[in-house]
Amino acid sequence: MKTIGILGGMSAASTQTYYRELCRITGERLGGLHSPQLLIRSLDFADIEALQVAGRWDEAGEVLNREALALERGGAEVLVLATNTMHKLAEPMMRQVSIPLLHIADATASRIVRAGLRRPGLMATAFTMEQSFYLDRLAAAGLAPIVPEANDRAQTHRIIYEQLCRNIVDKDSRNRYVAIAERLRERGADCLILGCTEVGMLLNQGNVAVPVFDTTLIHCEAALDAAL
Repeated sequence: MKTIGILGGMSAASTQTYYRELCRITGERLGGLHSPQLLIRSLDFADIEALQVAGRWDEAGEVLNREALALERGGAEVLVLATNTMHKLAEPMMRQVSIPLLHIADATASRIVRAGLRRPGLMATAFTMEQSFYLDRLAAAGLAPIVPEANDRAQTHRIIYEQLCRNIVDKDSRNRYVAIAERLRERGADCLILGCTEVGMLLNQGNVAVPVFDTTLIHCEAALDAAL
């Protein structure tokens, strides 16, 4: 089994899910006492969020690059960036890094295409919903993503940063997310991408009327595929 390097902490809530799910999937696939070989570098998300808000993406890219190189030096053989939004910086992050990066949008798009679906609704941070770095990867795979309207985008983003990233799960916020997902379905979405690694704290196949693609779980499965 190859060693998976996880660059996380963005937020810590989602990184905990990565660890838990990778352990669960490994146990299911290999049985016995098997567990994944992992290196985890968890950053202080307060520092990263401050760079996001200030638009200091170049500096954030330097941070990610430094940490990716450190994971490679530590023995990681495949790299996972445990966040959707920071894939905006996938290119600068991978400068002079020789191990492969498993891109979360590519893994998700592949799964949707295999399911025969084409018009995914996307719920994520405002960065991911409104900028091209993520939507373009989905479009390159032949998908036609649909994002929420402006007010719904603002609500989705606010709940992620004010609650989910702090491990707060609120019933009213869950209801708001369910309603946003339903409005995406009404606009033609044939499935839903949980496009922030924390969105699965509120939405799942039990409360969404179309097929749900949880990027965190898909990313974990792709990482283990690569490791095995």
